[in-house]
Amino acid sequence: MTATPAWPPRSSPRMFVDHPLAIGASLRIEGNQAHYLVNVMRLAEGAPVKLFDDISGEYLARVTARGKRDLTLTVESLLRPREAVPDLWVCAAPIKKARFDFLAEKACELGVARFVPVLTDRAVVDKVKDDRLRGTMIEAAEQCERTALPEIAPLTRLDALLKSWPEGRHLFFADERLHEDGGVSFSQALTRHSGPAAVLIGPEGGFTDAENAAIRSHSAAVPVSLGPRILRAETAAIAATAVWMASQGDWVA
Repeated sequence: MTATPAWPPRSSPRMFVDHPLAIGASLRIEGNQAHYLVNVMRLAEGAPVKLFDDISGEYLARVTARGKRDLTLTVESLLRPREAVPDLWVCAAPIKKARFDFLAEKACELGVARFVPVLTDRAVVDKVKDDRLRGTMIEAAEQCERTALPEIAPLTRLDALLKSWPEGRHLFFADERLHEDGGVSFSQALTRHSGPAAVLIGPEGGFTDAENAAIRSHSAAVPVSLGPRILRAETAAIAATAVWMASQGDWVA
């Protein structure tokens, strides 16, 4: 017996829509999204498209009208509800644009709930474009089949972040000095500290002595080592996120 092909096909285009979706709704798609569907994917009427709205979940829609620069999609069914997101924040000092975009992209792919740019004394970048970060994360979510986008917090000074830190959330502080001192590894720390968490990653030049002391004195801070090598800021953030997800997140061993 011939197997029934999966529907919709895994190759179906997948897009984020920035407003609530519902079965039966019709959407007119224009601009870059229409260009992609019409001129790149060359969708014909009747072709399936997957849509998600970061609110209710992922839907199956079909092309019901097609023009040269736009098309209409009609939502047919709910494929799956919005996913449960592991309660992990990534708090990272801004670095050079391409590397920070890469960090944000991978944080989204790995499943974080919130992304917090943190201004520190040695940060080489003191401005962050939220719209660019959001665009990067939307593209990542479309590719990795997330149905929920990470929340993007505004750029926050380190002292303000520590002052307003929520009770009950562990702040895992990646401190390269700990390896020299025989400090606890991140994986070891996770066996002792479960629940809502965040990882804090410094800038390319690291935290100053004063910042290091301020973080260590905070009641939520858990200094951890990420190993014997000095990692780039974006590598440290990705590695820490992967370790947390593998230990307590939504990954299946």
